[in-house]
Amino acid sequence: MYIKRTLENVIIETSQHFKVLLVTGARQVGKSTLLKMCDSNRNYVTLDNPNIREMALKEPELFLDRYSPPVIIDEIQYAPNLLSYIKIRVDNSNDNGGYWLTGSQQFNMMKNVSESLAGRVGIINLMGFSLSELLHKTSQESFLPVLDYIECARKNTKSYNLKDLYQIIWRGSYPAVIADKDINWETFYSSYLQTYLERDIRDLTAVSNEMTFLTFIKVVASRTGQMINYSDIANEVGVSVPTVKSWLSLLVSSGIVYMLQPYFNNINKRLVKTPKVYFADTGLCSYLTGWNSAEVLETGAMSGAIFETFVVTEIIKSYKHNGKTPKIYYYRDRDKREIDVIIEQNGKLYPVEIKKTANPDKNMIRSFGVIPLDKQGAGAVICLVKEDLPLTNNVSAIPVFYLAY
Repeated sequence: MYIKRTLENVIIETSQHFKVLLVTGARQVGKSTLLKMCDSNRNYVTLDNPNIREMALKEPELFLDRYSPPVIIDEIQYAPNLLSYIKIRVDNSNDNGGYWLTGSQQFNMMKNVSESLAGRVGIINLMGFSLSELLHKTSQESFLPVLDYIECARKNTKSYNLKDLYQIIWRGSYPAVIADKDINWETFYSSYLQTYLERDIRDLTAVSNEMTFLTFIKVVASRTGQMINYSDIANEVGVSVPTVKSWLSLLVSSGIVYMLQPYFNNINKRLVKTPKVYFADTGLCSYLTGWNSAEVLETGAMSGAIFETFVVTEIIKSYKHNGKTPKIYYYRDRDKREIDVIIEQNGKLYPVEIKKTANPDKNMIRSFGVIPLDKQGAGAVICLVKEDLPLTNNVSAIPVFYLAY
């Protein structure tokens, strides 16, 4: 069963304005399926096939003759040499959208794309299913805690109980676990992780000990929603701080984690400048940290952290799945004043606090006052209330399921 993706319209529109379209994202988030559904008449070829990959590497001209546009070339990172040949072909053509590419390993691939296809390629990032997509609402709006958004969300969403919410969080957002309700959750994530280690990590870098790297991923997963402490992770894993930084960049480049940067300008000279780490998929994070059911996850020690991770990634998806770059940050200063998320838009800063509670109060938004009045936009506490309610004249408590609008 195919579930429509919010990005479908963005892909069609972007393809009309660029000669090449590139969809990036973590392994198995549905990149090739999405492109096939956007244009079922295109040629399709995947470089996952070793024989086809060999042709692309050794005979790029022959490869492009055989798989002529309009074409989808899946996993382009396996034959980066193709990019310069594609450049030559699109430069000799007046047609837009002839080549649709996908890629799972963003760091090295993006370097090659920037060098070969600058000005010719529209780049779109796909993540796992958003809550909106899971509930079959593909007209998702980018989240902003303003009155218009809240009123529309109130009309177009319904409340779900805590058990249903944590079932969604625990199961995760990969298409395979969403489409097949009977798939063994543990087997899927175990296989996913093994494939990630054997394919992406070996291709991206020479990790000398895959078991140590697996330990590293588990340690990072246990810290989702926290500021990165490189020394602490290095001591627990038994590697150096430079190795931790290098391995974290691998997790970011392959779409496994998202680094939320601290907000920094002249508001306060005592700001903390360390990023926070969030797993892009809460199902994978739950698997890595050993929570084998939604019930034990909800009552366990990581319940609040995983809830925050879910909300932050949903906010990010609401922007990326609309073809936008999310300008979101967090705030913390040395006086321990903290704001979970700050969304920057049109010169305004919109503060968001995330709490696993059904009884929000004004004490939760005390730190919002660090934002100067001339920059302060509407604020929110995203939590477990059944319906939105005002906390002040400019801050509302918002049900988490309003993110599905």
